[in-house]
Amino acid sequence: MRICSAEDLVILKAFAGRHIDWAGIERVVARIGLALDVDLILNEATELLEAKEALSDLESLRAVLGR
Repeated sequence: MRICSAEDLVILKAFAGRHIDWAGIERVVARIGLALDVDLILNEATELLEAKEALSDLESLRAVLGR
């Protein structure tokens, strides 16, 4: 049973920002790879991480996604 999309999971984990969450993001990216909608992830995560004032997390997310 699918609970959420891989993109939603990456956004949620980036917002949480714990060490274990970043490891989870890397696993999702490794497993799903090119099928991920990177633009969607970055658009949604940018707004959330800016509101949280976590711009370093945004840069980390871009690095993990290869952007």
